[in-house]
Amino acid sequence: MGFLDREHSVAGPGWSRWLVPPAALAVHLSIGQIYGYSVFNKPLSRLISGDLKAETGAAGDWSLFQVGLIFSVALFFLGASSAIFGKWVEREGPRKTMFASALLFCGGFFVAALGVRTHQLWLVILGNGVMGGIGLGLGYISPVSTLIKWFPDRPGLATGMAIMGFGGGALIGSPLGTALMARFAGDGTLGVGTTFLIMGAVYLLFMLFGAFLIRVPAEGWKPAGWTPKVNAAGGMISNHNVLVDQAFRTPQFWLLFAVLFLNVTAGIGVLGQASVMVQEMFSDRVLGTGNGVTAAAAAGFVGLLSIFNMAGRFFWSSTSDRIGRKPTYMIFFALGAVLYFLIPQFGRMGSLPLFVAGFCVILSMYGGGFATIPAYLRDMFGTINVGAIHGRLLLAWSAAAIVGPTLLNGFRDRQIAAGVPAAQAYSTVMYIMAALLVVGFIANLLVRPVASRYWAESPQSRPQAADD
Repeated sequence: MGFLDREHSVAGPGWSRWLVPPAALAVHLSIGQIYGYSVFNKPLSRLISGDLKAETGAAGDWSLFQVGLIFSVALFFLGASSAIFGKWVEREGPRKTMFASALLFCGGFFVAALGVRTHQLWLVILGNGVMGGIGLGLGYISPVSTLIKWFPDRPGLATGMAIMGFGGGALIGSPLGTALMARFAGDGTLGVGTTFLIMGAVYLLFMLFGAFLIRVPAEGWKPAGWTPKVNAAGGMISNHNVLVDQAFRTPQFWLLFAVLFLNVTAGIGVLGQASVMVQEMFSDRVLGTGNGVTAAAAAGFVGLLSIFNMAGRFFWSSTSDRIGRKPTYMIFFALGAVLYFLIPQFGRMGSLPLFVAGFCVILSMYGGGFATIPAYLRDMFGTINVGAIHGRLLLAWSAAAIVGPTLLNGFRDRQIAAGVPAAQAYSTVMYIMAALLVVGFIANLLVRPVASRYWAESPQSRPQAADD
C-alpha cells in the first residue's frame, strides 16, 4: 500500500499538470451524485407496498421524512469529515485520500443495498449517510488542494473545473439511477437494491482511476515562465503561508466563514424548494389562465437551475482569476441582494421569464461561491495547508444546509398558516435572503490581508508542520 503514499505520487519531469483536472473530475462527478439522491426517495418509501403510484406507503414503509434524513446526514458528515481530516489530507496526499474516499463512498452504496434488502433504515443511513458522507468530505477537498498547488497562476480556473464536476454529478447520477431502477424494478426492492450495487461498482472504478492518475508537484515546482506577483490584487494575494491552526485564529477565516455561510444559505433553500415555489407562484389560479406551471415544467426549471449551478462554478471562478476573489464576491452579494428583492415583484407581475432568469443568475452565483472560495483561501493563507483550511471552512456549508431550508420552509408555512396565499408566502423569505446577502457584502468588504504574526516561519514549510 506504499504506492498510495505522498512520496510515491510526486510527478516526474515532463508530467503534464493538465492530467490533474481529469483525475479530479473523476472523483467529483462521482461524489456529486449526492445532489441527485432524491430520485431514490419515493422508491425507498414504497419498498413494502411496491406501489409508486400510491399516495401513501403500506404499514411499515418508511416515510419521506425518514428517507430525507439520508441526504441530511450525508451533508453533515461531508462538512464534519472535511474539518476533522483536513490535516490528514494534507499530510498523506491526494492519492491515499481519494482512495479512502472511493472505498467509503462506494462501500456506502453496498451497505445501503443490504439495508434496502433487509429493510433496515439504519443500515441505509450508515451506508449512504455516514460512510458516504465521510467519503464525500475526503473526496471533495483532496483534489481541490492539489489543483491549487498545480495551478498557482490560475487557481480559480483549476478549482472551478473540479467543483463544476461536483455540481454536475446529479446530471449523471439522476438519470443513471432512474434508468437502473426501471431496468431492475422486479428485484423485490423496486430496483433500488440492485441499482445501489451497480452504481457503487461503477463509481468505484471511476474514483480509483482518479486516485491512481493524480500526482503532486515536486518541491519547488512552478509553471514555466510564471513568477509570483508581489502584492498582487492590491495586496490581497499573499506570498506567505499560514498553518491551519493559525488560520483558524485569524479574523479573515471567520469573515470568509460568514461569506460562504451567507452565500450558501441564500441559495440552498431555494434549490431544495424550486419546483414547489415556481408552481405555487405561477399556478393557473394565480395567473387567471390555463397556462400555469405544470409539474413537468417545474422539473425542467429545476434541471435548468442545476445547469446554471454547475456552469457558474466554472464561469465565476475563472472570472475571479481576472478581477480578483474579493470583487467577485462583491458581485455575488450585491447582485444577489437586488435579485432576491425583485423576485416577489416578478411574481406579482406574472413574469415567468424574469423569475426564471433571476433564479438562474442566483444559482450560478451559489455554485460560483463554492468554486471561488478555495482560491480565496489560497490568496489569504498560501498553499501549504489550504486543503485543511478549506476543510474547516466547509462547516459553513453544513450549517447553511440546515439554516437555509429551515428558514425558507418555516416562514412559508407560517405565512400560509396566517392565511397568506401560497403565491405570496415567499415574499418575506426573499426579503430576508436579500438582507442576509447585504450582511455578506459587509463581511466580504472587511476582509484584509492576513497580518504577518500569523505567517509560518518559512514559506517552504512542509505540510507535516500542520501537526506542530
